[in-house]
Amino acid sequence: MSGPGRAALRVAAGPVADRPVAAEPRGTDPPGEERPMAQHEAAGPAGAGPGRLTSRPGPARTPSPPPRSTTEGLVRLPLPSRQPPLLLVPGAAEGPRPLVVFFHGAGGHGQGSLGSVEAVAAERGLLVLLPTSAGATWDLVTGPPGQDVAALDLALAEVFSAYDVDRVAFAGFSDGGSYALSIGLANGDLGEAVLAFSPGFAAPPSQVGAPRVFVAHGDADAVLPVARCGRRVARTLDGAGYDVRYEEFAGGHVVPPRLVDAAVDWWLADAGG
Repeated sequence: MSGPGRAALRVAAGPVADRPVAAEPRGTDPPGEERPMAQHEAAGPAGAGPGRLTSRPGPARTPSPPPRSTTEGLVRLPLPSRQPPLLLVPGAAEGPRPLVVFFHGAGGHGQGSLGSVEAVAAERGLLVLLPTSAGATWDLVTGPPGQDVAALDLALAEVFSAYDVDRVAFAGFSDGGSYALSIGLANGDLGEAVLAFSPGFAAPPSQVGAPRVFVAHGDADAVLPVARCGRRVARTLDGAGYDVRYEEFAGGHVVPPRLVDAAVDWWLADAGG
């Protein structure tokens, strides 16, 4: 799906703030009504507005202290956090690399998403940042942007200081897919694509740039029903002028490896990103 327009976006509404959050595989089941959202905004100064990220790629320099003595494997970033973000560095490589930021689902943690991305990272030479939410799920899922956005900005600054990054995509599953859409649409001048697996909704606090969007959802998803979630999100974003690819698969609330591969290849195939 694609469209050149910049029409006002209407997307599935977010969750009620006091909704109890259970461990995965539960996600966010949005209410039936829709709510209007603003039009895309031109890319402004980094950090201008809620949910905006200030960190940007630049010439790699050695952080102090470095994440660890080697440059490969699963790196725990030296940041003050109960569960510091992890960085998957699949192997030594010359030149810049793409970075995927992958957000876990409700009740999960960064390392729990490793199985969804490890193989594709090794095959495509991707860096993968695996943050963990401060609470049971991400801040934008249950309220305004806050601690998770700030922690993500610090983690990105650490990655950009240590590694040469040329492209960025936001990705996630379930609540993490909703978060990837919300953060990605607010930071389209940083992330050129959003890869959302079984998302419930998109609720960006602002809209900056025009990232490409890949949405995959199972036709038998009993946690986040496809008709109210994946289909609706994809249709709404397409109508708002975003470049959207929608893949519906036979299955439930899962992340099929073949669609992770397809999403990454779709993103990387666009050399103009």
